Amino acid sequence: MFHTPKDGIARGLLGTIPILVAGTMTMGMALTGPIAPLPAGKANKPKDSTGNLREAIRDAMERQAAEARANAAHVTDAVVTIASVSSTYTVKAGDTVSGIATRHGLSTASVLALNGLGWSSLIFPGQILKLTNGVPAATPAPAPTPAPPPTTQQYTIVTGDTISAIAARFGVSTVSVLNANGLGWSSLIFPGQRITIPAAPATTPAAPETPTPPPADETPVDESPVEESPVDETPVEQSPAPEPEPTPPPAPAPYVYTIKSGDTISGIATRHGVSTQAVLTANGLGWSTIIYPGQTIIIPGATAPAGSTPGATPLTAEMADNARVIIAVGRSLGVPEYGIIIALATAMQESSLRNLNWGDRDSIGLFQQRPSQGWGTVEQIMNREFAALAFYGGPSNPNKGKTRGLLDYAGWQNMTLTVAAQTVQKSAYPDAYAKWEFSARAWFAELG
Repeated sequence: MFHTPKDGIARGLLGTIPILVAGTMTMGMALTGPIAPLPAGKANKPKDSTGNLREAIRDAMERQAAEARANAAHVTDAVVTIASVSSTYTVKAGDTVSGIATRHGLSTASVLALNGLGWSSLIFPGQILKLTNGVPAATPAPAPTPAPPPTTQQYTIVTGDTISAIAARFGVSTVSVLNANGLGWSSLIFPGQRITIPAAPATTPAAPETPTPPPADETPVDESPVEESPVDETPVEQSPAPEPEPTPPPAPAPYVYTIKSGDTISGIATRHGVSTQAVLTANGLGWSTIIYPGQTIIIPGATAPAGSTPGATPLTAEMADNARVIIAVGRSLGVPEYGIIIALATAMQESSLRNLNWGDRDSIGLFQQRPSQGWGTVEQIMNREFAALAFYGGPSNPNKGKTRGLLDYAGWQNMTLTVAAQTVQKSAYPDAYAKWEFSARAWFAELG
């Protein structure tokens, strides 16, 4: 069939342009259905008119573009609506439900409820939680921080302390201190012991009194005279006031013992009628602890002899008997009190006031005098009166020309106790005598 050039152009347009337009619209507008057919009215136009054909194609494209824009708007509105209703969150390591809720402006309870969780439920990394976009729950007021519990204190006992005095010093009751340390009214305490001081009871401040507001309106008062009822003037018998509870006696002062040369813990314990372990425990000592002369220890359960001076080293019966001999010899010679005190302190340092038949090298007796140095024979030195006479010296010195006693040195009265004792004894420990001066004065006062 023969075609005119105009028909050829029309056929070419019909064969190519609609296909290109359809492909472009499908790709650019995300359409999946076929292009809508042209309206019937426009389809009846002569197909041999290129202008009419182009107009029809343009109308179809504009119509389909409008429909695509409307569909896209509906999809966007749906997505926005869905997003506003709910969202999800993927749990990460270290997350907590409360932390997630706070981060998204939600209450912890609403997140738990939305995900079917309880307050003790566990969450794990990778778990997806549902969230809501509701109004954040009001943050609850923080609970008041409880006041910290009262704390206790530690106190180290010093000489002269009593439980009742310590309790009064810290503003607590004696009973509370006893109970806090497992002590009784008869328990002993000793210097260096650490005890617990319980916290003083907290005092609650009294609430301020609220003044009573005056009445809004006052009722007229009836001022007519009132007949008084007769008063029973029979004296009322009053109950006597309860007597105050007696104050418990203070705990007795601890018995302090000064270690002497040759002492052992077991020997000291036996001498005072207590167990070795009790002495070790009271002084924080062990079975292998070394003790030394002059060291003071506590003897638990023992008390100082009646009449003894607090703080002075107490004497056993043997020691007190030897001290009396030294005092008696000094008085018989007319030695001043200070000279007798020097003699007592010297004998305490040298022999612990015991008449020993042994000592350093050939030293023996109360004053550890040496036969090899001319102080007398063994028998003489072991005689307590002889040993005391030799120490005092002077006109009654039994070793005249051989040894010199205290009275043989001019100016001894002006010497310190240590210097005076060392002048006679020539000891390898010249400063060891001074620590006994206080006790020696107490012994002289008790026994002299």
